[in-house]
Amino acid sequence: MKKDILICGVGGQGTVLASKIIAASAMDEGSTVHSAETIGMAQRGGSVTSHVRIGEAYAPLIPQGAADMILAFEPAEAVRNLGYLKKDGIVIVNRVPVKPVTESLQDTGYDGTEMIAYLQKKCSCIVIDAEKICAPFGSSRYFNIAILGVAVGSGRLGISKETVLAELERRVPSKYVEINKAAFYAGVEVGSGKTL
Repeated sequence: MKKDILICGVGGQGTVLASKIIAASAMDEGSTVHSAETIGMAQRGGSVTSHVRIGEAYAPLIPQGAADMILAFEPAEAVRNLGYLKKDGIVIVNRVPVKPVTESLQDTGYDGTEMIAYLQKKCSCIVIDAEKICAPFGSSRYFNIAILGVAVGSGRLGISKETVLAELERRVPSKYVEINKAAFYAGVEVGSGKTL
């Protein structure tokens, strides 16, 4: 399998864990994987971008216009990284914005809707509401696992549900495994078009 996946969001959203689960799952299925993170002020809501290259690649960073899939945890980050997407690629994006500090200081009105509208005009995308999909679990911090489920359910990730679940069980603390599995299954349903 040859696939380039870019995961983007802001610090604290779990983007790095999501990228590690994808990379490890692809390796479990016998693929060669290169990955890298470009992390800004991640602990304070800064941009975080992870590159996962499955199959033959000469460098860990995805070239512009080469990503098969962008998993975007935040709408503005999706737009900022859209140049990485190939023409027939797909963006799976959270419609709920993470408002930067400047928004609270200046009240710019940023709510992510313009970003989502732009994405829908420019590319194929699946838009998910993190608050809605994670409501049954009591916290949107499970969104990183739910979005993996959406990617698997869409059929575009190319990694089996069973492999991702096995890797999730290895990487998530045991007391959180069941709730994360539930979030993953909720995402699979969304990705396969059964809900939301």
